[in-house]
Amino acid sequence: MYTLPKIERFNQNVLSKYHIYNSVFITLPFDAIDNTGVLLPLFSEVCDSGFKNNWSPKQIVDFFADKYLDQATEDQKIDLMFRFIQYVERQIVLFDAIEDAAFPIVNNLEGRGSLRDIKEKTEAKDKRKELIDFLESFNVRTVLTAHPTQFYPGSVLGIITDLTEAVRVNDLIKIKQLLAQLGKTPFIKKEKPTPFDEAVSLIWYLENVFYQTIGEMMQYLQKNIFEGNIIENPIVNLGFWPGGDRDGNPFVTPEITEKVAKRLRTSILKCYYFDIRNLKRKLTFNEVDKIIASLEYKLYRSVFYSQGEVFISLEELKNELNIIKQIIIEKHQSLYLDEINLLLQKITQFGFHFASLDIRQNSKIHNQVFDDIVSVLKKEKELYFPDDFETMTEADKMEVVSKLKFDFSNHFFENELTRSTLDTIKLMREIQNDNGEKGCNRYIISNNESALNVMETFAMFRLLNWENPTVDIIPLFESVDDLQNAHEIMEQLYQNTIYRNHLKERKDKQTVMLGFSDGTKDGGYLMANWSIFKAKEMITKISREYGIKVIFFDGRGGPPARGGGKTHKFYASLGSTIENQAIQVTVQGQTISSNFGTLDSCRYNLENLLSAGVANQIFNKDENNLSESEKAIIDSLAELGYQKYIDFKNHPKFIPYLEQMSTLKYYSKANIGSRPSKRNTDDKLNFADLRAIPFVSSWSQLKQNVPGFFGVGTALKYFETNHRWEEVQDLYNNSLFFRTLLENSMMSLAKCYFPLTAYMKNDAEFGAFWQIIFDEFQETKRLLLKIAGHTELMQNYPDGKASIAMREQIVLPLLTIQQYASSQINALKKQTTFDEKLVATYEKLVTRSLFGNTNASRNSA
Repeated sequence: MYTLPKIERFNQNVLSKYHIYNSVFITLPFDAIDNTGVLLPLFSEVCDSGFKNNWSPKQIVDFFADKYLDQATEDQKIDLMFRFIQYVERQIVLFDAIEDAAFPIVNNLEGRGSLRDIKEKTEAKDKRKELIDFLESFNVRTVLTAHPTQFYPGSVLGIITDLTEAVRVNDLIKIKQLLAQLGKTPFIKKEKPTPFDEAVSLIWYLENVFYQTIGEMMQYLQKNIFEGNIIENPIVNLGFWPGGDRDGNPFVTPEITEKVAKRLRTSILKCYYFDIRNLKRKLTFNEVDKIIASLEYKLYRSVFYSQGEVFISLEELKNELNIIKQIIIEKHQSLYLDEINLLLQKITQFGFHFASLDIRQNSKIHNQVFDDIVSVLKKEKELYFPDDFETMTEADKMEVVSKLKFDFSNHFFENELTRSTLDTIKLMREIQNDNGEKGCNRYIISNNESALNVMETFAMFRLLNWENPTVDIIPLFESVDDLQNAHEIMEQLYQNTIYRNHLKERKDKQTVMLGFSDGTKDGGYLMANWSIFKAKEMITKISREYGIKVIFFDGRGGPPARGGGKTHKFYASLGSTIENQAIQVTVQGQTISSNFGTLDSCRYNLENLLSAGVANQIFNKDENNLSESEKAIIDSLAELGYQKYIDFKNHPKFIPYLEQMSTLKYYSKANIGSRPSKRNTDDKLNFADLRAIPFVSSWSQLKQNVPGFFGVGTALKYFETNHRWEEVQDLYNNSLFFRTLLENSMMSLAKCYFPLTAYMKNDAEFGAFWQIIFDEFQETKRLLLKIAGHTELMQNYPDGKASIAMREQIVLPLLTIQQYASSQINALKKQTTFDEKLVATYEKLVTRSLFGNTNASRNSA
């Protein structure tokens, strides 16, 4: 049977449906939104044609008002713009739902990168045993974070789910009802969410998507690869940051961490309860009926009639199910055996923890805490602690810290920071007692700059009478300098006898986290990518020398500017010089909803990640290794891009441009996430303390995705000018890593829209600075098209390109409103006296459009 090309499937099942249902949506009557549905398409048209004629956002709004509004006052114009924002937000939800519904039609769920594909390739190449050996130790871990890149209220998430289902079956009556409900449901949170709110919001995905998807994936592997045996290794598992990520978030307290851990356990028990309840309806035979009824009762009490007590242990649950399984096999012709095996596999997979709650804190906070601990240690008469500790070399400090023996478990510290840090460590032990070791067994040190940072953290566990902590201490290397020194830091740790003994207890495994976003913010796109690649190679080499299996955990967001893009292609491109023990990656905001928001998209993306790890090990083990000469070329490109980016970052207008012309300062006003938008509390913007997400997102709102491309054009041009183009062209043709790197940058370029801010080129203060960005964009676009042999960006991903184009079309009115309000604020503030109330209204308009754009940014770089 002939299958339509992917772009045709997208046009038929997404674009056409959107136009049909949107025409229904804009005719629905909403409270106080008379005429808005009629006026919005006209405004969208004026935006489109206005930017093509080089109009400023102010000219566009003024022209629209003159033509379509009858002598409207500024207040009336503003009121209409707020209503446009409400409409566009809901159009985005509609488009999300239609795209989700069409996912299995547009994407081939059984094609390349699927579990079926792995199975067939393995059989064709006679590598089944090799695959089983690999899958017995390899794992994929998606770690859900609450970084504020999208935050729909729970009520809206529910509507998206219902709407997706209604669209899938073309139930027009239900769709009209849901669109009407959508029109009356508030999108804005009156207050910032707490970390617990964020956790509850993400646990919805665990219960409704990941639980079923991962269970089915594991059952497929069990039946088709592992010959029906329960797989002991949790090949696909979950991590969780809300409630555990303390870095820069004063609202994450030990109490919140404990509350989230309990909620995770209740949630997984609830999932087991519903599965057991369904099984009970099927297992109605002698002997097994009583056992299953007892399990149902104990789980029911643990979930619905409990103040924290659990009336069944994990072992009992497994053992009783295994007894049922044996009886079914021996006496009942293996009836419903598949369902029992599926549940047993889920229990092996998720335990009583569901997802591992990671703890994360910044090394700068640890430094303060440890200074406080040292000051107390010096006063202890029964313990000798050197007075000159502060002036010692790092090596001597390491020696002292690694041998510390003292019990602070009942000591009271005056400093709140010290107390809460130590209480969190104590709590990790309690969570492990309640939820199992995997409930909370990873402590991440962000901004890790030295081996001492790791040893001080390790010492804190031992000072709380936890001699052999069942915890992985994970350094997170983020800045370019830290990435370049990472392998030396790891070697220092491996050489420390006490830390090496700790690793022996942890099965000779060490997890290392590498942060992409802060690397980009620090060194630009090419240098961040290349520094992480080289750090992985060097850490792999040193770890292998010391007999350590290193596991890399990547802080990669959804869009290319945060290290995302075609993530599975990135992992499939890493050669054998980089350890392939696991693929661990953070996902947040729009990446969770777009890549893992439905059963189909979740399965597709998890299978692609698993497939990338398998391909690297089983099918193309050494194929992707870069030669020394290829590495030298990327070195040069990274250095050239880095220099261009550093010069740009050091431009005197860099910080003022972000403060005055972007939405940066509005992130703290949008109640999207629980974290403050910067790490310090000073009014003055300090670049080092600026969080990567507001930084990247501010460029995204300007449609100038600087972190995803800046410096790439300059680097490539050097090779073109110096008659060395063939070298980079061959590299692009032959290296999957380099090609993926540039393709992800192309995706960033595809989401740029410079006509939106072209009016800035005439600005007396920022015109020249805007021109620098635009020139680099033009050069990068020209050379990326040249190297790819394309005439337009993302030519080889037509469906992705079409999706981006449609989203950009939907949000163009929002972007125009945002720039209009922003330019009005700047114009008013230049006056000696101005209407502060009007400025406040415009600021609210910017914030509201920011919220809408943020929620729209599934494809935002």
